[in-house]
Amino acid sequence: MSLITTTIDSIIDKIGRIGSWCSLLMVVAMVLVVILRYGFQIGSIALQESITYLNCLIFTLGVAYTLKEDAHVRVDIVYSKLSMKKKAFVDVFGALVFLTLTTGFILWSSWDYVSVSWRIREGSAESSGLPYVYLLKTSILIIPLMLILQGFSEFLKSFYQFRKN
Repeated sequence: MSLITTTIDSIIDKIGRIGSWCSLLMVVAMVLVVILRYGFQIGSIALQESITYLNCLIFTLGVAYTLKEDAHVRVDIVYSKLSMKKKAFVDVFGALVFLTLTTGFILWSSWDYVSVSWRIREGSAESSGLPYVYLLKTSILIIPLMLILQGFSEFLKSFYQFRKN
């Protein structure tokens, strides 16, 4: 493969691994919420909201990694029977048309929503909640950007495969 695809894959791999550690942190936070609430009658809205933030990070940091690992859910009744060259063509087409259009639409449709949140520095509706809702909403823009980056790598790999066969 090329240096470009190797570099992108390496970056996405590291980001995906960070996201996987967020799963462990989320479980620890959930256990802590339960122990504090039912064991000591102590509640923490900020701790409860941190679980939402960690869940968001898991998906945000894991979406491109999942694409890299070809682990997205797909129905491949036809795809599995295709030759390597035809599979590469389908992957090139899918990256150019579907992935590009989908990520572009997400960016376009969510830009105002996220920018308003930043403008007002949106925080939790709860008085003792986390004041970083605007950062949470930023993940809506990070997801398609990471998908575009990994999609470019997948496109290049499929294009090389198509030309090779």
